Amino acid sequence: MKLYVHPLSGHAHRAQLFLSLLGQPAELIEVDLMTGAHKSPEFLKLNPFGQIPVLVDGETVVPDSNAILVYLSKKLGRTDWLPEAPTTAAAVQRWLSVAAGDIAFGPARARIATLFNAPYDLDDAVARAHVVLKRMDDTLADRPWIAADQPTIADVALYSYTARAPEGFVDLRDYGNVRQWLARVEALPGFVPIVKSPVGLEA
Repeated sequence: MKLYVHPLSGHAHRAQLFLSLLGQPAELIEVDLMTGAHKSPEFLKLNPFGQIPVLVDGETVVPDSNAILVYLSKKLGRTDWLPEAPTTAAAVQRWLSVAAGDIAFGPARARIATLFNAPYDLDDAVARAHVVLKRMDDTLADRPWIAADQPTIADVALYSYTARAPEGFVDLRDYGNVRQWLARVEALPGFVPIVKSPVGLEA
């Protein structure tokens, strides 16, 4: 397997993290986003959207971080990470949607605005981040994991941008359940951290 990544991308990290948690070897290929390598004709053949990560497994090409999590779970028969039970599978999907929506437009966007000086409304992104973090904190009040009694790909999908939220001026201080959950993810065998950047509250 090959995984196209960038070290600062939370989307790429969630795919890399899951491969490591599974103990699945993969060649990491760094895509230079700063020079626009993700928009090159060669890369666009892998992913016409021009985004990372992209997983290449033989003849199979899987773009999109959440799709990669689903693909790996199904391919390797890991029903512990993507349960078959309808209610649990639905709960996992719900939080995958949160990762692609509220997390992307909240803590992820706030971090991108700070780290790369992207032209986003930082105040709006920070406000959105606190809304989704409160919902996560409430959900984790009486359970150790976000969607089931054990870690699932929902936890993997949510982890990276939540962990690095302070880089976008999003303070995690008031979200004790979230902070404990982050620690549980980080204690999983095979965990690999996302690169830290000295920006925002981490400066």
